[in-house]
Amino acid sequence: MRKTGTEWWRPGLYARRRPNLLRRAACLAAIRGYFAGAGFVEVETPALQVSPGLEPHLKAFATELERPDGGRQALYLHTSPEFAMKKLLVAGEEKLFQLAQVFRNGERAALHHPAFLMLEWYRAGVDYRRIMADCEALLRAVAAGCGESRLRWHGQQADITAPWQYLSVAEACRLYAGIDLEACIGADPLHPDLAAMRKACAAIGLRVDEGDGWDDLYFRLALERIEPRLGLGAPTILYDYPIHMAALSRPKPGQPRLAERFELYACGVELANAFSELTDAAEQARRFAADMALKRTLYGYDYPVDGDFIAALEHGLPDCAGIALGVDRLVLLLCGADRIEEVLWLPVADA
Repeated sequence: MRKTGTEWWRPGLYARRRPNLLRRAACLAAIRGYFAGAGFVEVETPALQVSPGLEPHLKAFATELERPDGGRQALYLHTSPEFAMKKLLVAGEEKLFQLAQVFRNGERAALHHPAFLMLEWYRAGVDYRRIMADCEALLRAVAAGCGESRLRWHGQQADITAPWQYLSVAEACRLYAGIDLEACIGADPLHPDLAAMRKACAAIGLRVDEGDGWDDLYFRLALERIEPRLGLGAPTILYDYPIHMAALSRPKPGQPRLAERFELYACGVELANAFSELTDAAEQARRFAADMALKRTLYGYDYPVDGDFIAALEHGLPDCAGIALGVDRLVLLLCGADRIEEVLWLPVADA
């Protein structure tokens, strides 16, 4: 028996969503127009990959490739087109973007969907500051193309055309939580001081569980005290993360305790995650190994590393910066909708 309300093709339900869907189409047209005007090439890369992405907490969809000779190979639906797009940077592309359907299992909520549209773009020869400028210019182009400059979510608003807020992670922790992040990191930035972080979080009344690691406490701090305050009135760019949270970003020149990483927020909602990209193949392989070791510890399984990606890095990834932006979330905020399903032509069936 189908759940009531999940037959998205019913004319009445579709008619209520259709204005959102037309705004979605206008948003995509504006995105493509911005990148065409900026001299980017639009690319398409396979959704089927050897490695789906190696963020420890993401769960991928697994499948199997059957070869004509009867052989079989495990493959995954990508959680991001990042690895493939960086291979194209190695090949010689300098400015590229992609609107890609990506897939993440175990995710379904107001702001999450198992299949969603991700916009990624990369520039060679720049750092994350140029991508920040792209974000402002792109969202203003989207506002003009959609005829709507206000982003709305649960009573909050952010005006794309207003001056944006730029805030470092350390500043946000001090401003919104009263926490000295530098003191909580301690002497070794690659192995931050858990005792100091536990003490600081407990002092402001944040829940501290016995098994919590440093990152667990940071994410709880961000979720409960910081993120709800970001992007109110105007979008916010939160930048310069602790180096142990570098993900795929490079260290900040002159400030090796920090990573050149930023996230874009509006109305308390994260829209995008960006980096000055790591180009060191050996360091990337080390981080992948550490991430997969953590995944095995937490979940009892891991994903293969894409050896072709490491080989591409060894050949030479140019200095570059890139970003992943959730298009469905952007459209949701442009429409003031409550759930992602309200801005999808047809959501994934939920029988």
